[in-house]
Amino acid sequence: MTEYIEQIVIETPDGELQVDAKLPEHIEGTGHAGKKRSIVKTLTWRIIASTDTVIIATFLTGDPLIGLSIASIEIVTKMVLYYLHERGWAGLDWGLEDVDVEIKRVEIRPAH
Repeated sequence: MTEYIEQIVIETPDGELQVDAKLPEHIEGTGHAGKKRSIVKTLTWRIIASTDTVIIATFLTGDPLIGLSIASIEIVTKMVLYYLHERGWAGLDWGLEDVDVEIKRVEIRPAH
């Protein structure tokens, strides 16, 4: 993890203390989704969605083989479309909230 270091001055009763403040560049649990995460989300969603397709198609046709054949066709096309959709959203900042670094997380040490 890369850290952002900034020199700051803290006023104390004895005068001023110059310190380096190390702020984390990344706060765990924030940021954009990576490609690996998008692939796993694509696969897990596809399992859920294809199961739904089999159930609905079987219910409508009364034939589980038709349900399975419909699901086998749409499983590939919809995985590709979902992955592209997910990657498109992963590249956008729209709708993401900024996260402030808490002062408790700042490591303060004397400057050399």
